[in-house]
Amino acid sequence: MNRVFVEGVGIVGPGLAGWMASRPVLAGTEAYRPVPTVVAASNLLPAAERRRTPMAVKLALAAGEEAFRNAGRDAATTATVFASSSSDGDTLHQMCETLTTAEREVSPTRFHNSVHNAAAGYWSIATRCREPSTSLGCSDSSFAAGLLEAAVQVGTGVPVGLIAYDQPYPEPLHSARPIFSSFGAALVMTSQPGDNAFARLDIEFVPGPGQATRMSDAALDAARLGNPAARALPLLATLARGGGGIVVLDFLSGAQLRVAASPC
Repeated sequence: MNRVFVEGVGIVGPGLAGWMASRPVLAGTEAYRPVPTVVAASNLLPAAERRRTPMAVKLALAAGEEAFRNAGRDAATTATVFASSSSDGDTLHQMCETLTTAEREVSPTRFHNSVHNAAAGYWSIATRCREPSTSLGCSDSSFAAGLLEAAVQVGTGVPVGLIAYDQPYPEPLHSARPIFSSFGAALVMTSQPGDNAFARLDIEFVPGPGQATRMSDAALDAARLGNPAARALPLLATLARGGGGIVVLDFLSGAQLRVAASPC
């Protein structure tokens, strides 16, 4: 079992424009109204990088910036884990289209945006962070995999920011890998309960079949199932309510993560 303490949360998704605005919705005290995700390029980036920033990176930076701001922690001195099942689907689509042309010339910008750790690279530029960073993907279980990886790193005594993000592919890739919304979520976690910590998470790998926790609101549960990063929603909802609870996240085939949340 891995124990972490949560200092900050960030969220950007359909009808979920930031942690403070989303908390009453996730807690069930306000109605959920799904609208398209809107996110701007990070003002922390220099102008040249800001112009080249794809949507996947915008999602990651928006969620991460908010989580670190809420945590009151310096991103420049904090390790990170980035979790995404697909990274930048738009760039992959554009590169595939380019490779069908006679010239087959992929631009350097598109090429460097296509790698799975592109968001981590932009993050290091935006925050001037030189701490270790991990980028991983685990299909629909990418958030759970990122949470477990971040918790293991926190167990070594260092604070870690977990940033999960995914966006839809254009057609025809969307038909093969349907993702229905753009979504990003972030958690800043530590090994000890500092002044800004508000929740404790006990994270346990559980082998064998189980039932993942669902959202009580049907539209929010559709959002959960429609984007791998949005599998974070049941955990974020538990944090939004401010009390304790058990959240089960699907992990690898035939296994789950069991997360026991409690206030601190």
